[in-house]
Amino acid sequence: MSKIAVLTSTLAALTLSTLAHADVEMKLGSKERVTQLFAYPNNCNVICFRPWTLEQTAEHYLNQSVKRDGYPNAKVTVKADAGQLYAHFSGVPNGYDKPLEQLLNAGELAYKGASKLNADGKWAYNWYLFLPLGLALDNRKSVELLHFPPDYSLTQAQDYLESATTDRWAELLTDNGIPKDQTPGYQTIIDIAPIAAPSNAGSTLETVYSYFTDYQTTMVKEVSITTKGTALPMVAFGAPVRNWIKQQYGADVGVLQLGLIRPTAGAIVPVLGSNHPSYIWYAADPASYGGDQAKADAAGLKVMGQDLSAACWQAGMGQKPGGDPAAQLKSCTDNWQVTNTQKTCVLFYESIRNLSPADAEKKCSTTAIKTQLNELKKPAPAPVTAMPVI
Repeated sequence: MSKIAVLTSTLAALTLSTLAHADVEMKLGSKERVTQLFAYPNNCNVICFRPWTLEQTAEHYLNQSVKRDGYPNAKVTVKADAGQLYAHFSGVPNGYDKPLEQLLNAGELAYKGASKLNADGKWAYNWYLFLPLGLALDNRKSVELLHFPPDYSLTQAQDYLESATTDRWAELLTDNGIPKDQTPGYQTIIDIAPIAAPSNAGSTLETVYSYFTDYQTTMVKEVSITTKGTALPMVAFGAPVRNWIKQQYGADVGVLQLGLIRPTAGAIVPVLGSNHPSYIWYAADPASYGGDQAKADAAGLKVMGQDLSAACWQAGMGQKPGGDPAAQLKSCTDNWQVTNTQKTCVLFYESIRNLSPADAEKKCSTTAIKTQLNELKKPAPAPVTAMPVI
């Protein structure tokens, strides 16, 4: 990292520490409400995977949020009084409770939608209502629009950002200059289906969107606009989500295609279409091309270039949300798909093919691969097998 970047990061940290001095008290609601909104108990089948109380569960997620907002010395305690739960935040700015209040109020809409879904006989036995808990609330940099969270993020990790999908995208953000400890600020997630489910549930969950319309549009309106009124850049990951954006807001956002949405009067949010973060593992699988390794590599390289470009746009717009989204996108695609294709190639073979840095460099120096790199902006080879909805 450059000296300027280090200085900027240090000054930002000092600014946050100066602001984070208040004590904030917040009423979370009745035990019944908190039980519903915090997916309590997170994973209990006679024996609880983590034998936490309701208060400990709420504390766990709220403490994740304050840390991801950049307040390392902040602390949250949750206590019950007369059947109501209260959260006490120390070391956070005044007003810290406002975005949390918005999230929980929107969560009630999700709970109503899920209850209706169950009443209609469409709720699966292995689904869990799971709101995007534990994410940055106060210092959000960008918004990620996704399909649904994987079940293990809830049942095993109790961490909304603990998944192969979010881990891979965090790596791409770091490849684009975002320090690793700051990537959670860029990964404020809205899942169109707020349901933790097995990874193969994608096509089924596409059919339940209408039950959560009020939740979805409320979240987009409130999460994409900060408490200071700043519109945050949004990335729409995967075909189901990109289709939802078009249906709901009329914006056509294909992969690396920009659109503008108006979630509320007077607010314009730039949205970039992207592949799903996990798509590359299917696109680069030789089995998808009848065992043809060359075609799988060519497809994987193309997707890698697209993904790095999308993460670059997200990083750049997150740092300067008032910037020109089209100019930022052009700069990013030129960088990863024209100027620095060698680096794109090395990152692909390191992260997807698990080669060592030296072996990846060697692989990317071959004549065959260099030819493929000159064609990154051309269509990828068509797979011979259908790819899953993710």
